Amino acid sequence: MKILNQEAEKIMVGRFGKDTIIALSTIEKEVPYVRYVNAYYENGAFYIITYALSNKIKHIESNPVIAIAGEWFTAHGKGINLGYFGKKENSAIAEKLKIAFAEWINNGHNDFDDENTIILCVELTDGLLLSHGTRYEF
Repeated sequence: MKILNQEAEKIMVGRFGKDTIIALSTIEKEVPYVRYVNAYYENGAFYIITYALSNKIKHIESNPVIAIAGEWFTAHGKGINLGYFGKKENSAIAEKLKIAFAEWINNGHNDFDDENTIILCVELTDGLLLSHGTRYEF
């Protein structure tokens, strides 16, 4: 994962270390696809609950390079399917996602008994963050 300087990391956590909407872009056969997703940021990566059979995951399996954009922020990253939300290896991040997404996580949209309910990790590789006239590139 990309390590940001301390000041940039503090801004990232303040903006995105909670339930936030970001634009996530994938590529399929040289055509970009963009969708909004709920995401949570921590330590150089965004985490998203999604469905393993969705188009975004199919695209990422073919080409893991993605782009994201949020509030005064744009970046590239590598999409990694962490697998089933409920598997033991995902328990620490799953608990954080339950807290971050508490407002909607149990609204019936997600089926946590379905092993196709997965966590997508977007490890940042480079990006641009703007804050109060300061530009952070990484």
